[in-house]
Amino acid sequence: MAIDLERVNAVLAGVIDPNTGVDLVKSRAARNVRVDGDIVRLQVELGYPAASQIEPIRERVVQALRAAGATEVHAEVYSKIVAHTVQRGLKVMPNVRNIIAIASGKGGVGKSTVAANLALALAAEGARVGMLDADIYGPSQPTMLGIVGQPSSKDGKTFDPLEGHGIQASSIGFLIDPDQPMVWRGPMVTSALQQLLSLTNWRDLDYLVIDMPPGTGDIQLTLAQQVPVTGAIIVTTPQDIALLDASKGLRMFEKVGVPILGIIENMATHICSQCGHEEHIFGSGGAAKMARQFSVEVLGSLPLDIRIREHSDRGTPTVVADPDGDIARAYKAIARRVAIRIAERARDLSAKMPAIKVSNT
Repeated sequence: MAIDLERVNAVLAGVIDPNTGVDLVKSRAARNVRVDGDIVRLQVELGYPAASQIEPIRERVVQALRAAGATEVHAEVYSKIVAHTVQRGLKVMPNVRNIIAIASGKGGVGKSTVAANLALALAAEGARVGMLDADIYGPSQPTMLGIVGQPSSKDGKTFDPLEGHGIQASSIGFLIDPDQPMVWRGPMVTSALQQLLSLTNWRDLDYLVIDMPPGTGDIQLTLAQQVPVTGAIIVTTPQDIALLDASKGLRMFEKVGVPILGIIENMATHICSQCGHEEHIFGSGGAAKMARQFSVEVLGSLPLDIRIREHSDRGTPTVVADPDGDIARAYKAIARRVAIRIAERARDLSAKMPAIKVSNT
């Protein structure tokens, strides 16, 4: 008996995307479904980068439809990343669909390392990614991404980003002597960051990751108010002191209307490089407690592992240095979860809104 369109849709309603937990019909991922006798053709559109997930999802679709009676299934699975809404009163940047702010209430929690690996994990899943190093006083992304040199300018006003491991990057570290300390006051720092953001010729980015400076002072608040951020991620350790400061960072973003995508718990456990023993040296359960307090999601936990430090110091973060290892898989899982949280937000339709013209008649 020939399979019909109604039966196909019913089957697709039972195929769950393992990353979102939502079926392909409810999520509107199944598109252009056509049935010709026993042959089914369709597309599955994912709203997040998923290079490693495309084939497993395609296999789920094909197996489900064949079990329902289809003799041939032609399923095309692909990702389409669009711009999503930002704070009220701000517009999405040209050539940058989504901006992700990586923040922490204090230094020393591994925020920059997380930011670099998260950006590279998004790129590994097929996204076009940029990195803005917003730490004027202590830029670390040039070292972490293994990038040397200075950006070039074609017009004397704007400059091109440098590239490392397939992602575009801009940092004050590319423009100054690394041995010279920055002694600028707050307004100068804020102005410099705005210029780094707006004068960099970003090239068609799906995501721009901003490695925010640590803390919750005037610089961080001004950035949160003036940069069109799609969502923020708070990085913390399980330690009580770190959680207290992370809570302040979270509240800061809430006050300026920036959605919190979730919390990443870094250094959740220590893994001994000699015996592999795992221990909660900074405590446990802190991020989960904070997530319950603020009704946000724990996006994932990462270990305190000597390899992460070694890879970053060499300019080849773990996602690049050991792409198939456990730590890289953890970063990629977090990156997919971040992208899914963004995909769940309302789309930015400002570019499609018709212009209103007033004329005398």
